[in-house]
Amino acid sequence: MMNSILMTLLSPDAYTILAAVLLALFSLLVFFLSRLVRRRWLRWLVWAITLFFWYVLFYGTFVGFTRLEVRHVEYASADLPAAFDGYRIAFFSDAHVGTLTGTRRPLLERVVDSINAQHADVICFVGDLQNQHPDEIAAARPLLKRLKARDGVYSVLGNHDYAEYSGLTDDYERAMLCEEVCRQEGLLGWRLLLNTHCYIRRGSDSIVIAGMENDGDGRFPQLGSIPNALWGVRRSDFIVMLEHDPTSWRRRILPQCHAQLTLSGHTHGGHLSLLGLSPAAIRYREYEGLYHVGPRALYVTKGVGGVLPFRFGTPAEIVVITLRKR
Repeated sequence: MMNSILMTLLSPDAYTILAAVLLALFSLLVFFLSRLVRRRWLRWLVWAITLFFWYVLFYGTFVGFTRLEVRHVEYASADLPAAFDGYRIAFFSDAHVGTLTGTRRPLLERVVDSINAQHADVICFVGDLQNQHPDEIAAARPLLKRLKARDGVYSVLGNHDYAEYSGLTDDYERAMLCEEVCRQEGLLGWRLLLNTHCYIRRGSDSIVIAGMENDGDGRFPQLGSIPNALWGVRRSDFIVMLEHDPTSWRRRILPQCHAQLTLSGHTHGGHLSLLGLSPAAIRYREYEGLYHVGPRALYVTKGVGGVLPFRFGTPAEIVVITLRKR
């Protein structure tokens, strides 16, 4: 409930203003308290820490949030059909296009251009296209429609795509907003996978691209269904599973199916990383990068956007995964 209220009342820019106001109040408190401290070195230390906080805020807002990386990863599996050795998947997550407007729109343009520049075989998006309302997607449609790959663009929904933060309390109205999100993704030319799958073929060989609805924990929507998503899929098939929330990997995907590779987002890398430490590590066991359990793997991307227009030490990223036959 508190998140819904905050998301309704505060725009992305308002979050930045609020952070600056709180930091300014903290600085005033430090100023008055420092006058009571007799030891000069301690006063300097407190002021140095305060100035560092200001640096983190300004760098993360105006520089860190605009950075974009393309990360190349290989995943090898004995189950991969030979015809797909070298198959390339470009995937991204958490676009939050409602934040990437105005002066931040060039970041979304760079994301689209950078993905297309990879000339991947397929493009996958793993959820959170909007912040609150599908009108945000409609405004970004001319740009997002430029994404092209030989085997198309596949997507799933994230927690923000279910109108969880719209401020609406009526279930029917929220369902209609979610339907509009699905319609908007269809207008983009994307294949939205709602607990379903499709086959990509190369001659007599094939792989499965499967997509679960958001399967979060706690307060996040838990609508994923592996039996539905993999209905009719054979045990011998190679599966790339798209699931927005990485907590589903250990809860549902590992014990309930044989999907060899899972692609997730949701964590944003915690928005902040200092000396390799991220607040995301407090909540998530897997929050950034490639993880293995035996021959099976999960990649959690840091995403490209966020409701909060701030990143420090966790730049936006596009991930290109090359499949290899072990």
